[in-house]
Amino acid sequence: MTQKREDCLIALKRVIVKIGTSTLTHSTGLLNLDRIEGIVRQLSNIHNKGIQVVLVTSGAIGAGMGKLGFKSKPKTIPEKQAAAAIGQGILLHMYNKLFSEYGKSVAQILLTKDVISNRTSFLNARNSFFTLLDRDIIPIVNENDAVAIDEIKFGDNDTLSAMVTNLIEGDLLILLTDIDGLYDSNPKINPEAKLIKNVQKITKEIKSMAGEAGSSFGTGGMITKIKAAELSIPSGASVIIANGSIPNVLNKIIDGDDIGTYFEGRKNTLQSKKYWLAYNATPKGKVIIDDGAREALVINRKSLLPAGINYVQGTFSKGEIISVIDSNGLEVARGITNYTSFDIDQIKGTNSSSIRENLGYKSYDEVIHANNLVIVNRNYPDGKEE
Repeated sequence: MTQKREDCLIALKRVIVKIGTSTLTHSTGLLNLDRIEGIVRQLSNIHNKGIQVVLVTSGAIGAGMGKLGFKSKPKTIPEKQAAAAIGQGILLHMYNKLFSEYGKSVAQILLTKDVISNRTSFLNARNSFFTLLDRDIIPIVNENDAVAIDEIKFGDNDTLSAMVTNLIEGDLLILLTDIDGLYDSNPKINPEAKLIKNVQKITKEIKSMAGEAGSSFGTGGMITKIKAAELSIPSGASVIIANGSIPNVLNKIIDGDDIGTYFEGRKNTLQSKKYWLAYNATPKGKVIIDDGAREALVINRKSLLPAGINYVQGTFSKGEIISVIDSNGLEVARGITNYTSFDIDQIKGTNSSSIRENLGYKSYDEVIHANNLVIVNRNYPDGKEE
């Protein structure tokens, strides 16, 4: 069952607002101070209503570009990192100054993908957020572009905002951009394009409506916002994509105005641990299973036993995350393995009763217990949808 806009707003306790580069900067790449000041005032007002607020902000590279004299977005990694290093300081100084005028305190949190994919650092980040929020601090989040490399980058702040939404169990993610929402075709090309006001389920048709990145300074586009919604909804959050240039846009959204495109959140959400397994964790290896094992996992929600495993790919240790692949090569599930890749290779295709005989020891009957496994194939969503 999904959640309507009015129901989401009535129960709203924690909101994440992501502001894109196109909203924060002029076409020159320099900061749009009037826009930033208005957003800070609105966020402070929402916070005054007793709603916890987290701001995910782009603009660090754009802000740094002005200082470095770049006329367009830098293309090399060192140039991007240099611009981000300068821009982060500019952004935080600006936010701290403006929020303080409304009696608000802020904290900066810089994240990379490896923080989210590691379970220990994930929980540490989660605890840090909750400590700040419980003390009425407004966290300001960005990717740590000054040091991040491709392997640990989120890639865009739309994805980052979705990960933060899950991390802190947010109720609503608002993605502010330079367009009014999701259209059935590109409104910059087709003047007859119609705004989609409400999305109950993200389908292939919905995804096909999204275009490519439209700003010379930003990294995202409508497709990344659809992806962010797709990542946020399983954790129970609803998502709104709206135009950040609309006067008082955040207050209007919170007050119930029908602005932007609303994506309905799911009420029957994934458990936090299973969401982390499905969307945040990085698998260290694979096991390929037979059709009987796939049915046991997907239909009956059973544990993965060694009897259903045909092959092992990669090298991994006990306690690491692995992918479960069916005979057609599709990823069916992810989970925490009870055995190493070497051990699984010794016991694959055998009954659990033979584990001790084959390995000389037996810790578990299951290679992956059902409690530590989540179905990830879109055709087999984890949890019954109503």
